[in-house]
Amino acid sequence: MSFSLPDFRRKWSCRGNMSARAAMVTAALGLTLVLADRAEARNYAAPLDIFGFGTPRPRRSVHSAKIPLPKPRPAEAPKATDEAAPEADGKPSPDKPTKPAEAAPPPEKQLSACRIALTEEIAVAPSIPDIHGPGACGGEDLVRLEAIVLPDRRKIAVKPAAILRCTMASAIADWVRADMVPLAASLGSTITDLDNFDSFECRGRNRIVGAMLSEHGKANALDVRSLKLANGQSIGLTDRTLSRDVRERVLHSVCSRFSTVLGPGSDWYHEDHIHLDLAQRRNDYRICQWNVWDPLPQVAPQLPAERPEEAPPREVAAKSEGTKDGVKDEADDQESAKPAAPPDKPAADSGKSKPRTKKRR
Repeated sequence: MSFSLPDFRRKWSCRGNMSARAAMVTAALGLTLVLADRAEARNYAAPLDIFGFGTPRPRRSVHSAKIPLPKPRPAEAPKATDEAAPEADGKPSPDKPTKPAEAAPPPEKQLSACRIALTEEIAVAPSIPDIHGPGACGGEDLVRLEAIVLPDRRKIAVKPAAILRCTMASAIADWVRADMVPLAASLGSTITDLDNFDSFECRGRNRIVGAMLSEHGKANALDVRSLKLANGQSIGLTDRTLSRDVRERVLHSVCSRFSTVLGPGSDWYHEDHIHLDLAQRRNDYRICQWNVWDPLPQVAPQLPAERPEEAPPREVAAKSEGTKDGVKDEADDQESAKPAAPPDKPAADSGKSKPRTKKRR
């Protein structure tokens, strides 16, 4: 923008101070407009615009981030003491000694429905901590079944105490209380002990290395050998001398309560005890393999009976049997064919001769 003296005089007719001031105002106004355009162009610089003369581009609007505020202090939280005030500045209180920070107690584990139902009126079964062994061994909600309490407050001891899941311990207690106690009453006695052969043990099935994990490793199985009675007898579950009817009653009771029952006839691992567990299978499939064997005969049929001492010799017995049947014995023919005894020997000696007997091997 250029200004010449004739143009200045033609545009501004007034002279003096007034004209000078008007010229200064005009120059200042033009300079202000130019600087404003340059400032706006500098705020919206275009790419590769080194000197700021490019077409201005609008910039993205900057949104202010909201800083989250701390949550209010809950009403049940303990109130802050005055001891924390001097420690906040990094200087412990000179009057009171510093105390080590106490670890917060772990939250209490909620009791399961089975644990609540398994009271002292049903069984003596204190809870024990969860077991997490190698592999999948162990379990949660475990108890140590020490005794089963009957309605008349008598106790049936579990020897030794069994480590089981609460559900398995509850099933054992219900089985003994509802089925075995009436069975013992029909025999004229009461149950005092339950013979525990095996409960929790981290192992494979049948103790075979590399086999699938047994239910014993999950604390979900119990092996029972017998139930001892107060009169000194016992209900041996695999005892052949016990009444077959009694053992069949036990068989029907356990097969209706447990998902797995293994006994004699299933495999040779369970010939002297009964395996019970609550394994979960597809479609609620159950296994009940227990053959109630008949008592063994007192004398094996394939062995001959012993010969009584008062029995006659075998040759004499054979002659008497042949005579009775009307059959002539070959021994008589042989004796008739023999020559007569020499005359020098008296007849008394012939009467003293004894028949020969064969030696037994």
